[in-house]
Amino acid sequence: MEQRERKAVAIAFIVLALYLSPLYMLGEHAHIRVHDNMDSNIAWYRVLVRSGQLFGPIDAVIPQVINGLPRNAFGTEFSGIVWLHALFPSMVAYALSQTITRVFAFLGMYWLLRRHFLPSPESWLIRVGAALAFALTPFWPSGMLSTLGMPLALWAFLSIRNGEATWKEWLAIILLPFYASFVLGFFFFLAAMAAVWLFDGVVRKQWNKRFFAAIALMTSLFLAIEYRLVYSLVFSGEPTSRNEFLSSRLSFVHCLRLTLKNYVLGHTHVMTVHGPIILPVLWAAFFLVLRRRQRGSLERRFLLLFWLNIALSAWYAFWFYKGWQPLKERISLLNTFNFARFHFLRPMVIYVDFALALQILAKERTAWRRLVPIALALQLLLLGGFNEEIRYRLAGTPSFEQFYSEHLFTKIKQYIGKPVSSYRVASVGLHPAIAQYNGFYTLDTYNNFYPLSYKRKFRRIIAKELDKSPVLKDYFDHWGNRVYLFSAELGKHYMFTKRSHKVIRHFEIDTKAFKQLGGKYIFSSVPIMNARDIHLRFLRAFTDRQSVWKIYVYEVE
Repeated sequence: MEQRERKAVAIAFIVLALYLSPLYMLGEHAHIRVHDNMDSNIAWYRVLVRSGQLFGPIDAVIPQVINGLPRNAFGTEFSGIVWLHALFPSMVAYALSQTITRVFAFLGMYWLLRRHFLPSPESWLIRVGAALAFALTPFWPSGMLSTLGMPLALWAFLSIRNGEATWKEWLAIILLPFYASFVLGFFFFLAAMAAVWLFDGVVRKQWNKRFFAAIALMTSLFLAIEYRLVYSLVFSGEPTSRNEFLSSRLSFVHCLRLTLKNYVLGHTHVMTVHGPIILPVLWAAFFLVLRRRQRGSLERRFLLLFWLNIALSAWYAFWFYKGWQPLKERISLLNTFNFARFHFLRPMVIYVDFALALQILAKERTAWRRLVPIALALQLLLLGGFNEEIRYRLAGTPSFEQFYSEHLFTKIKQYIGKPVSSYRVASVGLHPAIAQYNGFYTLDTYNNFYPLSYKRKFRRIIAKELDKSPVLKDYFDHWGNRVYLFSAELGKHYMFTKRSHKVIRHFEIDTKAFKQLGGKYIFSSVPIMNARDIHLRFLRAFTDRQSVWKIYVYEVE
């Protein structure tokens, strides 16, 4: 490595440290993602660790959630992120996970480009810049290295395929399954590797045994580590909420629009922030390549990834095409497993293609070459603005401390004055994960799957509210991962802070069905004006300076 490249790598690590610094400097005062993070996963880790069922048997349940949520719904005990949350306070664990993920995202992309795509010494700026940009993407936190670890895995697999591997590549293949998810990334990556192996065998007549062994090894490790998920999806006989999923409902035209939307904007779980800068660079390189009479490996690889990027967006969108539904009804696995997630390959595809596009521009005349450092700088600045502290503070979402409001919920716990295991609660206008994080036993939850029988029991509580809102009815009946006390007046909103003036005037839940499930108290972030009419007795409102909530506590009579 040349001296200027070493300096660039050192600067990249400094940028990463600055990017991550708010998590360490602010601690629980930091602002982080709420959706599919604080409203779910972070609370799940805490509930699991405190349950004493971290290593529970395959049929164990967690009594704190829905009167007995299957232990398998919380995932494997062999996941690195679970152990971070078992060993450290939640916010420290979160900061460490972010650090681990972004460091190995940078290293993986850098090594991949340096060895397999852009090995030329002159490409040092593109290698380092594209790798740093990839490492700064606002990935889904609990995905860990599920998508951001793909370049590291591809570096290892391509090295093994080419007969260049050392112990380092095999070590990467062995360790990645402990800090990534099979269903949230690596199933699709390994399927792609299997397709490459088949291509080598069928077309090139090269049946690469070591390459196949590497694919089999990583697949076997993932299946062993995530044995709970495998059991729940394949072997468990009890129907789950996923059996009622209805995902294929879009028309052909709607799928075309969704293809374009995904291609330009991406997806919330695999955000790439590629629209304003990277996309124009890709198209500029595409037209430059079309003009060239001779195309080398650089151009061919660029075009392959360029079209693959489009194809992945189309696959994602058309997985929801209504024509699939008859087949999904006959084969339950097509409903319970989300095969649309092949588009989770896109972050790696987009950023490798970005690097190749910049190299194509660098080979052009001076005016094009000057665009290379400018495009890299603009992309890094754009991603810097997506730093969680900047993004969510500007959006006005609560900090970690404000969201979970432990001090406030301790007051509520003391006011009720009974062991939390002796009664059940549910929340209105705020996520049930908050009550769960604070140790309350909840009838409501947000989980990927749970017994279908419970979904039907809980539905009786909210049936009249669902009947008022076709949107909520469809949301619960055909998806249902959010088992919430829905209010038609509130809609799909669960963040009403103490500054809100919202009230519920006509709340029509079945409090008798609520009591039958063990329900005793309702925590609402807004006043329920007709509480007496539905046999709810208002006890007291709780608030304090540290919390963003004002919690109205109601008791079922």
